[in-house]
Amino acid sequence: MSTTDFLGARFSADGTQINFRVNAPKATRLDVWLYAQPTNAAPIITQQLTLRDDGIFAGSVPLSALGATGGQIWYGLRAWGPNWPYAANWVAGSSAGFITDVDTQGNRFNPNKLLLDPYALEVSHSPLTPDHPLPDGYLSGADHRTDDSGPFAPKGAVLALPSPDFGAKPERPFKDEIIYEVHLRGLTENDQGIPEALRGTYAGAALRAADLAALGVTAVEFMPIHETQSGLNDDVAFHQQQNYWGYDSVNFFAPSRRYSSDQSPGGPTREWIAMVHAFHAVGLKVYVDVVYNHFNEGKVDGGTGTAGKIFSLRGLDNAGYYEILGPGQANMYQDNNGVGPNINAATEITRNLVLDSLKYWTNVMGSDGFRFDLGAVLGNALSMGGYQFNRDDPANILNRAVTELPARPLAGGPGVDLTCEPYTADGNPAGQQQGNTPVGWSEWNDRYRDVFRASQNKLGYRDVTPGSMATRLAGSDDLFRARGRKPWNGVNYICCHDGFTMCDLYSFNEKHNDLPFPKGPSAGGRSSDDEMCWDHGGDPLAQREAVRTGLGILLLSAGVPMIAAGSEFFRTQFGNNNAFNLDTAANWLDPSQAVTESELFNFTKQLLHFRNAHPSLRPAEFYTGTDHNGNGRKDLTWLRNDGGEVDGPYFGNPQNHFLAWMLDGTEFGDSASAIYIAYNGWIDTVRAVLPPNQNGKRWLEVANTSVAALSWGNIRPAGSETVFPFPDIDVPGRSLVLLIEG
Repeated sequence: MSTTDFLGARFSADGTQINFRVNAPKATRLDVWLYAQPTNAAPIITQQLTLRDDGIFAGSVPLSALGATGGQIWYGLRAWGPNWPYAANWVAGSSAGFITDVDTQGNRFNPNKLLLDPYALEVSHSPLTPDHPLPDGYLSGADHRTDDSGPFAPKGAVLALPSPDFGAKPERPFKDEIIYEVHLRGLTENDQGIPEALRGTYAGAALRAADLAALGVTAVEFMPIHETQSGLNDDVAFHQQQNYWGYDSVNFFAPSRRYSSDQSPGGPTREWIAMVHAFHAVGLKVYVDVVYNHFNEGKVDGGTGTAGKIFSLRGLDNAGYYEILGPGQANMYQDNNGVGPNINAATEITRNLVLDSLKYWTNVMGSDGFRFDLGAVLGNALSMGGYQFNRDDPANILNRAVTELPARPLAGGPGVDLTCEPYTADGNPAGQQQGNTPVGWSEWNDRYRDVFRASQNKLGYRDVTPGSMATRLAGSDDLFRARGRKPWNGVNYICCHDGFTMCDLYSFNEKHNDLPFPKGPSAGGRSSDDEMCWDHGGDPLAQREAVRTGLGILLLSAGVPMIAAGSEFFRTQFGNNNAFNLDTAANWLDPSQAVTESELFNFTKQLLHFRNAHPSLRPAEFYTGTDHNGNGRKDLTWLRNDGGEVDGPYFGNPQNHFLAWMLDGTEFGDSASAIYIAYNGWIDTVRAVLPPNQNGKRWLEVANTSVAALSWGNIRPAGSETVFPFPDIDVPGRSLVLLIEG
């Protein structure tokens, strides 16, 4: 990003002035207001910007006009347009020039609303704070259109473009990643080993980089860290309005100020980059969960034309940035998110905003990849009133991201790892695009999640066939192969931030979202109340056995595994499956549990290291079920408990609850000549005949997730595996066993 090609605010090369450029193609006038303080202050200076031939408003303010601020300036924008043209007698808080709140083209210009520049690199504060906890001052309509939001609206910081000092980026192929999904604040806010001033911050997270690398994960995926509405999170009086998860962006460039120990202008940016450097130094990738599909300005009330908050995009180009229903319904919006209007993914102004943000977070902020919330919304081809996914439009956001960032190559190297939720949130069948996003994209695989939740918790109530499990274990070729993609294009998970934790999945029979603060209440939850959960009879040993088995399934499957933070030490949300609003100790990680749950923690750590050590578990291509090197073994062989190969009738019978598989390590350059895994989903122990060994080798026992194996810790580190001298092995109910040939 150069100093001559930018949108937003930049200091001039000679440091004598601030240059502004704003894209507002439907505006007829745009002014910038500059402040020494972000709230409760009159502007130091206001400056009308000039509309250029390319539709960009541009202008400059000399630093000499800013007095003793030393260049530490906050700014906002005032915009006029067809529904509210400029009048010479207008002053902030007046109706001079007003025609209508929203016109037939969807324009919602209102100069009384100070607007946050979408390209601001940092933001002063949230739209709602304890001093101004209600949205009224941002609204239009007869009651609020003349409310001046200038004294309390969020403002952009004028910053020098930061130095991209984020260290050497890891260039591993995406197929080799193990993703650790975690909330940045929650990672250390409750960590007594972190200096108090740094807990819950980017700097605090940097101090945990080495620990996470030692655990065995390879990439950390932070839940949203773009500036969001979090200004009420510390005020208990507004606990039901807390926004902990952050899936409601206020700006797409600014890192959240809440997560910075350095609150000065530029502090959050510098601290984030330093944190990324720390993660890169220990070989970890940093992924960012991004929410481009909707925006914090929110919904519209009925058909009155009264807008949800106007503090940024809506006041600059409402119909350009949001998908309105149409000329006859320009006061209403299309919503495939379930929480607010669609970002208008079919317009150039929105597409450029998203791509510019991604490039900034890649090239300046150092991110290695992105996970897109409800990514199918960004493939919407309709600019007004509808939803139509278009995978093949080269100019849409999904395809531009692949080519312009670009996506990381199969073999690794420079590039960006791209993952999305391949669906919308409104139940629209057209929005369910699992397996159908463009080549270069990977997808969260909720079908993987559902098969193994049902297998572990609902056998006898739901049919789960060995064939359905085999398809998911081998990388979901039914979803990805026909589109020319690979097993690693599926991100496998059993639990994530959205829904139950691994602890709660096996400890509750239903959700409990009505708990009193600080454990609740939390409205909603997953689209279905059915978490496919089971408390395993309330037996703590059985519950932890189920976690070990779930982690074993996940980490021994083809595809890229993602584990939710805290799975390694039995983290609970007390049965709350939608803790989006709880910025409390009940929702932060408690690292002391790694000691109290040391058996599970050690099991998880050793299993993570096992996956990293064995490339046969991380295939670049789909297994073919053939012998490629002539050693008499297929790359993947599915086995019954009698030692015979699985056939079609066995695969299709939901009464068969045992499935084993053997990988020929010699085809993958694996240190193990073979890996044998057996999973028994039913309650009764199954005796399984082992495949014969080759070349005088023997089976070595690595792991057994059952309660019966607690006496030896359920897993053995590399080099300490024990010889298994028998031709068959007991696989206890609801457990998994793992052997290697050596």
